[in-house]
Amino acid sequence: MDTIEKYLPAFKKQLDKLVVFEDEEWDIFKRHLHLKILHKKDFFVTQGEVCKDVGFIVSGSVRFFHVRDGAEITNYFCLDNEFVSSYKSFLKQQPSFTNIQVLEDTVLLTFSHKSVQQLVDNKITAYKMERFGRLIAEYLICCYEDRVQAFVTQTPEERYIDLLESNSRILQRIPQHYLANFLGITPVSLSRIRKRIFETVK
Repeated sequence: MDTIEKYLPAFKKQLDKLVVFEDEEWDIFKRHLHLKILHKKDFFVTQGEVCKDVGFIVSGSVRFFHVRDGAEITNYFCLDNEFVSSYKSFLKQQPSFTNIQVLEDTVLLTFSHKSVQQLVDNKITAYKMERFGRLIAEYLICCYEDRVQAFVTQTPEERYIDLLESNSRILQRIPQHYLANFLGITPVSLSRIRKRIFETVK
């Protein structure tokens, strides 16, 4: 049976890129971490419910989407070594606008809203947790603005090329119909774009 200790080094390595916790701080923080294993098509959070956790994806992938007029609209993806949450819902403890669904069996380390409050109230971890929370928020805000800007200023083909250059893991790991939905086009249009790009680089 998997234990949380197996996954802590990967989490700590990614955490250190944002905030370096000293040994005493880390010992306190890691007590608030929980291991969560979700299977394909499980939900990390569903639209309309309150998001109670932030997760770190040790392995696996998830899709962010919302439903409008009965149709699913894909907003984003997260893969290994990324943090995942419906962050506004998490911070404000209000219903989420977003569904976060697992695309393949996924291992996460999670910490709850209650734990964050306790860590912020702890004089040993308060400063680092406030900084950690701010940096996560900044990261997610930048991702959102990049997404909006791309839809305003770029064609679907330009958005695809950007993904190819900046995050090719998504193109390799995400099913094509979800990727097409994310780009705002049909799977047939995506196939044509891929064919044109392939012929250009041959």
